[in-house]
Amino acid sequence: MKDLTKNRWKFVILPALIIVVGIVMYFLHQGFNFDVEFMGGIRMQIDTKTDFNSDEIAQLIQENTTDNVKATVQTGENSHIAVIKTPPVEENVKAEIISALKTKYNVEDKDITASSASASFGQNIQRKALGFTLIAILCILIYIAIRFEWRSAVMAVIALAINVFVMAAVYAITNIPLNTTFIAAMLTVIGYSINNTIVIFDRIRENMKARKKNETVSALVNRSVCETMGRTINSTITTLITIVLIYFLGVSAIKEFALPLIIGILAGAYTSIFIASTFWASWKESNIRAKAAAAQERKSNKSKKK
Repeated sequence: MKDLTKNRWKFVILPALIIVVGIVMYFLHQGFNFDVEFMGGIRMQIDTKTDFNSDEIAQLIQENTTDNVKATVQTGENSHIAVIKTPPVEENVKAEIISALKTKYNVEDKDITASSASASFGQNIQRKALGFTLIAILCILIYIAIRFEWRSAVMAVIALAINVFVMAAVYAITNIPLNTTFIAAMLTVIGYSINNTIVIFDRIRENMKARKKNETVSALVNRSVCETMGRTINSTITTLITIVLIYFLGVSAIKEFALPLIIGILAGAYTSIFIASTFWASWKESNIRAKAAAAQERKSNKSKKK
């Protein structure tokens, strides 16, 4: 295996590129595509009894509402179910939307369901999501610092942060609606990724105890990663098989969860192997050299005094 530590900066290029593209698309899309749960608004589901065109429904709503409401339309559980999401609107505008849909598709009230959330409720959800995510990361930081060392904790959290940024970039690139599904996917990836990182750090710790006299930290990390590579790859592939099948066989609502999860799990395995461990090795070696230099300087000062 190549010297992973020596090439550590090369491994940062891929996630950095995805994040940069995500930032560009974020501005092109004028921000994330926040769902009703985060921004407030109305979510309707209608059984059209026939195949439909999403753009046609969106245009129908815009043309038949007082405020020219812009709606997003997705396919629901089957090709006859339309899921419609709009910004917060007054009750009379909501009634206009329902009336237009009933006229267009000749459906009854029982074929349409609607739920709404206020903007303040959406903001509350956002605050809670951010708060619980930070708490989860803090707990992970404390746990790894206690089990291993603080440098391992810092590198593990940096790797997790990269995973989250990559997932957010995927949402920005694909313009997938950002809702509580994102939080679920993100927390799932954080848990999965940290498990891979802990396995690698645990092997590094074991090997450090029986470290050969002339073996460098970089060489030890390369050996440790190589020893755990099979386990990491196998567990990742096994998990991805199920999620990929869900993505291709599931409905659009499931795909919104599955796609970021696929990207996140791949990113988690990548950062655990190529970023967290390699940068830890570089940091550790720098610390060892600094201690050796300080010891040599103290020894030199003592000799001068004599």
